Amino acid sequence: MPSKKIVKSCVLLALTVFTALSHAQSLRPPAYPLVTHDPYLSIWSTTDKLTDSPTRHWTGKAQSLEGIVRVDGKAYQFLGAVPTQYQAVLPTGESGPYPAKYTFTKPAAGWETASFNDAGWSSAQGPFGDTPEAKTRWENSQTNKEGIYVRREFTYDGKLDPSKLILSLNHDDAVDIYLNGIRILNKPGYVGEYITMPFPAEGQKALRTGKNVLAVHCVSPGGGSFIDVGILNPIVSKAMTTATQTGVTVSATQTNYTFTAGPIALTVNFLSPLLLDELEVTARPITYLTVSARSVDGKSHSVQFYLGAAGTLATNSPDQPIMASQGTTSGLRWLNMGTKEQALLAKKGDNIRIDWGYAYLAVPQQSGVQLTPGAMTDLKNTFTTTGTLPADKQTTGSARDFGVAVSIPAGSVGTSPVQKHLMLAYDDLYSVQYFGQNLRPWWRRDEKTTMPALLQTAESDYTRLKLKSTAFDAKLYADAQRAGGKQYADLCALAYRQAIAAHKIVAGPKGEVLFFSKENFSNGSIGTVDITYPSAPLFLLYNPTLLKGMMEPIFQYSESGRWTKPFAAHDVGTYPLANGQTYGEDMPVEECGNMLLLAGAITKAEGNATYAKQHWKTLTTWVEYLKKEGFDPANQLCTDDFAGHIARNANLSIKAILGIAAYGQMAGVLGDHSTAESYSKTARDMAARWQKLAADKNHYDLTFENASDTWSQKYNLVWDKLLGLNVFPKAVAQQEIRYYLTKQKSYGLPLDSRKTYTKSDWIMWTATLADSNTDFQAFISPVWRFANETPSRVPLTDWHETTDAKQVGFQARSVVGGYFIKMLDGRLKAQK
Repeated sequence: MPSKKIVKSCVLLALTVFTALSHAQSLRPPAYPLVTHDPYLSIWSTTDKLTDSPTRHWTGKAQSLEGIVRVDGKAYQFLGAVPTQYQAVLPTGESGPYPAKYTFTKPAAGWETASFNDAGWSSAQGPFGDTPEAKTRWENSQTNKEGIYVRREFTYDGKLDPSKLILSLNHDDAVDIYLNGIRILNKPGYVGEYITMPFPAEGQKALRTGKNVLAVHCVSPGGGSFIDVGILNPIVSKAMTTATQTGVTVSATQTNYTFTAGPIALTVNFLSPLLLDELEVTARPITYLTVSARSVDGKSHSVQFYLGAAGTLATNSPDQPIMASQGTTSGLRWLNMGTKEQALLAKKGDNIRIDWGYAYLAVPQQSGVQLTPGAMTDLKNTFTTTGTLPADKQTTGSARDFGVAVSIPAGSVGTSPVQKHLMLAYDDLYSVQYFGQNLRPWWRRDEKTTMPALLQTAESDYTRLKLKSTAFDAKLYADAQRAGGKQYADLCALAYRQAIAAHKIVAGPKGEVLFFSKENFSNGSIGTVDITYPSAPLFLLYNPTLLKGMMEPIFQYSESGRWTKPFAAHDVGTYPLANGQTYGEDMPVEECGNMLLLAGAITKAEGNATYAKQHWKTLTTWVEYLKKEGFDPANQLCTDDFAGHIARNANLSIKAILGIAAYGQMAGVLGDHSTAESYSKTARDMAARWQKLAADKNHYDLTFENASDTWSQKYNLVWDKLLGLNVFPKAVAQQEIRYYLTKQKSYGLPLDSRKTYTKSDWIMWTATLADSNTDFQAFISPVWRFANETPSRVPLTDWHETTDAKQVGFQARSVVGGYFIKMLDGRLKAQK
């Protein structure tokens, strides 16, 4: 146990370092990371003021954390806002099944009117579709070209204002919605999730007091099928006085807010100690929330803190029923909550939140602390009024209304800060299904460690980790600033937690580290090779073991015999089910090149080829494929698959050439010099041919022998520099850099000549090709401006429009780990 003097010194040092860092960072993030551990435990604030909106899961759904400080009996909210509550006029399936009439046969005219006789229609429970949420099966088929027709009756009491109502819907695909015979909405395409929109003006006019009929027609010509429509009335919550936010700073592992609350200065710190040199700590799904108060008027004040966590932290949808329990462990008190159903690993997909396992709220034992589950409104109102939590403990409820809360007395607070902390955690029991076997998270791989025991360990580590994390944050920022300037450092600090938290560390079948990525708001794939590739620089820089953990499932997939093609798979499933590739199309050259280059990068970073040797037979199969098919790629997808198929892709050819060269370099490290020379020569010969086929007047084209004036970012070329392969003349990259500088837009360099959108991770790679720091920063500055000014307030998107800074797609993805490539370049140079 450290002495009080040592602890005090550590805290003072941490505050000093953090203060220095606060002055350095000036970027306004698109969203602020708060609790960031894995694709299911990932909570953000999407507004500049912490009290301007509810806290949200990275998908955008509310996962509400609320914090209140009570000063001399007056309450000030400093964290979160109350999520909008809804009264169902016509409920959707989110709140449970409902009765409806339906038919798959085109009905007679007037089917959408209230007076239509639907006695011949089938009766069933809605919603309808082919997903787990559907209560009645409906799927597209050759025999069901008409889609589905649905009718629902409901009663409107005439008291609610129609102009305030909300239409809630989830449709796959196109939908027509009628109210009492009047078409109120025609919406093409699909959404794949519940969305809300203002009740249409036509619907407001058509709504009657008494009986109403909502009629829906939905078609699904291909893919999945789903339809659900409801009408909701938003309930406005009573506003509370908010603390005045005076500052916010995001560093690599922490987000720090400052406030004034009447006569009190308040600091609120979120720490997710993702320290990659301590795998056990990184794997803990535990965030520390620290609040500190001090008087600013020279007087003493009575202060109490409150934190509430809504049940939606442990559910996919807000109306799932949950239950709570509580307990103690040495020095700690805790509450947990989870769904009653506990459908372990039952759902897969992209826009999905966890609904198995248990969310935890834990606090050190001390006099006056209360922990209580219950209705969130009651918990909050009772604390605001009395400074205590309700005595009656409700243990079950609907996730949107129910949660857990803690109140912590700070006592009489004077000019010396009084600090309190608690922990937010999640025990998912099992994290991933891997070829039929459910795998545990790394932290509980021994099957004996429990979350209460882990919380106890984390509590004993609090002071050490606060200090180490703060020092690490300052060092990362200083290293990044030295490598690429202040704006580059801002972007790296913002990207760090996001890149790590888009993965899950689990224990493999043989006890090995597996590090599974999720393609957030892309397609939900798990273990995608062309997500691993751009994410890799962060992990090569700080812990290559994690990069091996990203690659290992792909190697094991091939070497098990389950994947029999002579090139690498694209993925191993859809998160969290890693049972084999689910992406509909292969990317043969892309994935082979990625795996070879990353194996070469691990060899370079570690100074040996031990990892490559373990998989040499597989790497050899893949390099032979590249020798045959990689130089002049066929009409296939690359990692930028959103841009469509393209043949003779010059940038993809570079990847194949450098993948072959990396194989030769690894062979040399293994002592096979004849193989090394053979493959290195093949790569050099290909590079010479590449220059002739891709050449244009003052740059290199998008595709080989292209008559039009096209271009693309040749970001794959960066590995020639980082790995010291020396396959392409240095003049190739510098010619491209000069040309790219003439093509920049306000918010970045477009990906290529086809569109004005870009990928910020690839800009970082392209910029790292530049010989001069001035040129590097010329590429970085527009990316910084994008992050600082984008109107798309979501966890950092890597795919944005260079003309207006708006998100095109993707968010919260791990690929921003690619931002660290400039720092990696410096590290690898230093190793030479």
